[in-house]
Amino acid sequence: MPAPSIRPAVPLIFLIIAGCLVAAIGNGVRTSFGLFTLPMSADLGLTREGWGMAMAIQNLVWGLTQPFAGAYADRVGTGRTIAIGAAIYALGVLGMAFSPSASLLAVSAGIVTGIGIAISSFSVIMAAFGRSVPAEKRSLIFGVATAASSFGQFAFAPISQGFISAFGWQQALIWLAFALLLIVPLSYTLRGRAEAPAGEVHMPFGQTLRRAWGFTSYRLLVIGFFVCGFHIAFINVHLPAYLVQCGLSAEAGSWTIAVIGLFNIVGSLSAGYLGGKLPKQMLLASIYFLRTVAIGLFLLIPVSEASAYAFGAAMGLLWLSTVPPTAGLVTTFFGPRYMGMLYGVAFFSHQLGSFAGIWLGGFAYDHTGSYSLVWYLGIILGLASAALHLPINERRDDAFALKPAE
Repeated sequence: MPAPSIRPAVPLIFLIIAGCLVAAIGNGVRTSFGLFTLPMSADLGLTREGWGMAMAIQNLVWGLTQPFAGAYADRVGTGRTIAIGAAIYALGVLGMAFSPSASLLAVSAGIVTGIGIAISSFSVIMAAFGRSVPAEKRSLIFGVATAASSFGQFAFAPISQGFISAFGWQQALIWLAFALLLIVPLSYTLRGRAEAPAGEVHMPFGQTLRRAWGFTSYRLLVIGFFVCGFHIAFINVHLPAYLVQCGLSAEAGSWTIAVIGLFNIVGSLSAGYLGGKLPKQMLLASIYFLRTVAIGLFLLIPVSEASAYAFGAAMGLLWLSTVPPTAGLVTTFFGPRYMGMLYGVAFFSHQLGSFAGIWLGGFAYDHTGSYSLVWYLGIILGLASAALHLPINERRDDAFALKPAE
């Protein structure tokens, strides 16, 4: 039988609204970093690989920290965890404004910001929703939260570009750091932690990881999520510069990122709805396959503002639409009690993919003067991920099965 939801500390609607606002702000700031690629590289004398390495480290640190952040939130509460993370996140972005070299940028943008993003991240918010929302509505609410984070991307892309154009990249980063502090009061609404339902087995961190990794469907899900990170991180960080290389303006790059965020609202809501109606593994396989089609067509058609915006719309529909079914499968496999930790492990794989996509993008450009190698690799990986999801079995892992109450 499905695990019961846990009564939240505030009315559920307020918890959902607060979580969506936190997701929008956090994701909006992070997804605007690609707009800083050209101005910061030019002013600081950075190579594209040097800038990309800082962003790659950010994603890797985010992924490394995520399982522990999720476990910490499961244990001490979501609100406290997110407030701490938001403060660290803001400190890292502020540090970016005063990092004159690639090595310092690797610390501020890479390590500090990466830790802050992980502790205040979407994954921690999803854990709060997973424990509070009735099982039959989780996939839909995961989609709503994902859509909210995408609205942040849509809103912050033109805002950040406007700040850069009006005040310069340094002042723009300072304003973004202050925006992140708005998360701290919002986090109070998300207070609460997961409790084990009657009959659910309790396992320590290491044992939980070992048993979960022994479940074949979870391994396939985790490996496939690597490709999601590869796609979206490469596109988010390098697409604006790629479009400028193709003769478009910086504003066209920012609006393409905004279009991705706008259309991902539709994609995330649709994925959340469909995840409650269709087999989640088949939905994920379809998303990865359609991404490869979108990338392939983008490479075949001459680059223009129209083709860039069309690509942004297509990728937006498929952007974070992987998250609701992925989070839903993790909850199906293991229950809401370990959602924060085990979705965090899956997300670590996602961030390994992000690291690879961002770093390879910078490496390929510096050594070949082109991003073509990474675009074509993205097509191959997309097809592989689609195939990996087909054998996934949507059922509860026996090691985490609920036992009858005595």
